Amino acid sequence: MPNITISVSDELYETIKKHKQIRWSEVAKRAMEEYAKKLVLLDDLLGDSKLTEKDAIEIGKKIKHGIAKRHEL
Repeated sequence: MPNITISVSDELYETIKKHKQIRWSEVAKRAMEEYAKKLVLLDDLLGDSKLTEKDAIEIGKKIKHGIAKRHEL
């Protein structure tokens, strides 16, 4: 199984050091697995999509406009 190295902030490192009973590599592994599952799902959903990035941006603008209008922002 391959290994990876990650960098964390000093503050996070201090918290990790205080809780040595936790298997932090397992916590990181599970978080990455969950994120990867979401990416695979997105790839599956959008794999055959004909939308361009420009189309997606335009749809996003329309959604934001609709939300702002609904909430009178």
